Amino acid sequence: MIQKWFKNIGPGTLVAAAFIGPGTVTLCTLAGVNFGTNLLWAMLLSIFATIVLQEMAARLGIVSQKGLSEVLRHEIAKPGLRNFMMVLILSAIVIGNAAYEAGNISGGVLGLETVLGNVVIDFGSFSLNILSLCIGIIAFVLLFIGNYKVLEKILVVLVLLMSVSFVITAIITKPNLIAIFKGMLVPSFPENSLFTIIGLIGTTVVPYNLFLHASLVKEKWKSDEDLSYAKKDTFISIVLGGMVSMAIIISAAGIPSGSINNGADLALGLEPLYGAFAKYFLAIGLFAAGITSAITAPLAAAFVAKGCLGWKDGMKSLRFRFVWGGILFLGVLFSSIGIKPIEIIKFAQVANGMLLPIMVGVLLWVMNKKTVLGKYGNTKLQNFFGLCILVITIFLGLRSILKVFNIL
Repeated sequence: MIQKWFKNIGPGTLVAAAFIGPGTVTLCTLAGVNFGTNLLWAMLLSIFATIVLQEMAARLGIVSQKGLSEVLRHEIAKPGLRNFMMVLILSAIVIGNAAYEAGNISGGVLGLETVLGNVVIDFGSFSLNILSLCIGIIAFVLLFIGNYKVLEKILVVLVLLMSVSFVITAIITKPNLIAIFKGMLVPSFPENSLFTIIGLIGTTVVPYNLFLHASLVKEKWKSDEDLSYAKKDTFISIVLGGMVSMAIIISAAGIPSGSINNGADLALGLEPLYGAFAKYFLAIGLFAAGITSAITAPLAAAFVAKGCLGWKDGMKSLRFRFVWGGILFLGVLFSSIGIKPIEIIKFAQVANGMLLPIMVGVLLWVMNKKTVLGKYGNTKLQNFFGLCILVITIFLGLRSILKVFNIL
């Protein structure tokens, strides 16, 4: 039975790996440093929302044997509305993934900089970060060749090592359990915490994962009878990933406020476990997380474009490579021009949080189409949870926009 379960571990682990990236480590550390355990409720909400939405995406992929963007293209009857939705989704995914890719590459740079220091070349008023360029070249070569599974497994192991380290650290620091449960169960909005809350949601409920998950499950499972395996895979993977995110916040809660000024300072969260060697463990983990995410984000954007535009050719076609190449280029560009990596990562997660309501609304509409899912469409309870998530993401997105323009 255990062997059969391990055989059916699949896309859920990739979804979890996508949000245990450099953005998660950075933002969860900043949340712990600046607000203690007060924002654990936002992470708990994010985990619940991710389980609900990714289960829908997985169910859609298995039952329809199509990706989310393919289903939308076939189900929207009016050409004008269909074209508008395709442009909207493509724009949202391209903008979101470009920002996310910049955060991924910047996360890998943070890891390298903790060991190598800054490697920057100045061209007059313009500065080029060589480490960003190096990570971009590695990701390009791996994507172009298409044979990166062995390297990806090695990198995932390194990310897991960092993740387990944070969990152990959270335990050995002997945190206040009452404060932890209060932070998880009692929502609060400390001063200047709004963008951090949206970022925590954006770094966990990753919009492009909805498209990627639906596309991946249909490659692994072909029958409706496999839905139970997909649900277990999704639930277990995301819960474990969420526990790691919470452990990072708890570990960082003991770091003095104002201590995080650069990438190396993120290692303060691991010092209780590794002491002076903490920065090296963090460096390896951030670099690995950055590279794995730098590969998956452009691929996801290319799959979305393929589905939206109805391309029939494969992954090695020129236009498929053009899409992921464009996302990768933008990521390298934004992470190379002198903006602080931590600021890029924060922006990427906030951008994801603001794009999320669009993706949730689209998914809910599809999940209620009987022509697509038949008896496997959403139940009333699933719709209720989905609508609650949609309302919360709209509320937080609007608040962030109002705050940006100093209206709130």
